[in-house]
Amino acid sequence: MPTPTTNAKVWDVVVIGGGPAGMMAAGRAAERGKTVLLLEKNPDLGKKLLITGGGRCNVTNNKTDNRTMLAKYKGNDQFLFSAFSQWNVENTLSFFNDRGMATKEENEGRIFPVSNSAQSVYDVLYDYMRKYNVVIHKSTNVKSIAKDKGSDHIFISTTSGNVISAKSCVVATGGTSRPETGSTGEGFQWLKKLHHTIIESDVALVPIALTDVWVKKAAGVTLTDIKLTTYQNDKKQDSYKGKLLFTHVGISGPTVLNMSKDVGELLKYGDVKILIDLFPARDNKGLKQDLQNILVEESNKKLKNVLGPLVPASLPKSLLELSGVDGETFCHSVSSEDRVTLVETMKAIPLHVKSLLGKDKAVVSSGGVALTEVDFKTMQSRLVPNLYLVGDVLNIDRPSGGYSLQLCWTTGFVAGSNA
Repeated sequence: MPTPTTNAKVWDVVVIGGGPAGMMAAGRAAERGKTVLLLEKNPDLGKKLLITGGGRCNVTNNKTDNRTMLAKYKGNDQFLFSAFSQWNVENTLSFFNDRGMATKEENEGRIFPVSNSAQSVYDVLYDYMRKYNVVIHKSTNVKSIAKDKGSDHIFISTTSGNVISAKSCVVATGGTSRPETGSTGEGFQWLKKLHHTIIESDVALVPIALTDVWVKKAAGVTLTDIKLTTYQNDKKQDSYKGKLLFTHVGISGPTVLNMSKDVGELLKYGDVKILIDLFPARDNKGLKQDLQNILVEESNKKLKNVLGPLVPASLPKSLLELSGVDGETFCHSVSSEDRVTLVETMKAIPLHVKSLLGKDKAVVSSGGVALTEVDFKTMQSRLVPNLYLVGDVLNIDRPSGGYSLQLCWTTGFVAGSNA
């Protein structure tokens, strides 16, 4: 058992991890008059926060009804209900708005700062902690945490040899996504030694790599309001609607991130194919008529030059190659058979999955502490008194769209209110 230096300060609360959940927990505990020490392994706080949402930071999702919001957490709503009854979406919006950070709503309820900068979110959290005198130690690597049965304190040992004593400890070390930001999973090792059950960590929201060479030419192209359907062994698996972004190695975007875990599960059993329906709201007959109208209007132009009104400018060439239709054909000479083939391709562009990208590209990792081992009324461990677990440390799957950060705000606030 490590022992702190003689006459060493005993902190009311020590928070390990300077991400969104940790910063919220630290600020809230200090607001209650607690002496709070925040330990961060990086030279600066909020490294992952500042890159979320492409640097714009998707703060939350505008689902102010708790039950509607909790339904997005894939069967974990029964655990989260108590925590969300204490701090929900409305509380989050009020917290940031009342501190001068205006927000705006975008597609599918996503809430962003009006500034379009994650720095705005960071500044609110940092000022919150500074106002209530949170002490911050950066570049501090924690080696282990242990419970002192005699004093009921928690000892936090650092790699520099220091032992810090705390009446309560909040573990906010995150999962294993984007390890370059400091989320390398060591928190799971500490908690395992304290007899917590750790569900194996894996990537949950991550871009998908493809074998299709033509995709590289489409890198940067965004498709909106499309449908993606997965197949394995020629059997339909699932369908997803939304937005897709082509990258140099495959596909990304909100819809792709949200389906990536399901694709990863399918890959364990064999090859996976994804079909893109560019026009899910149009049937083949209606789409064929749209195409026919264009061909008539542009009868003296080549087919390859007239598809712009239907598909993004960089896609027609690939679309024609995939369909086997000659783009050099003049519109007045496009056969009925070719029109049918082209429409069928637009309704089912085939993509062949190579793999999911790694944890270095993941937005969120799955896995973490088993939820039955946490009291969500307080976020306290059911196994170790005065130990609180928040954010990505918990085994909670959620989609892209502000749900991860809302989980951080909620669990961080509840832990900070009780630690």
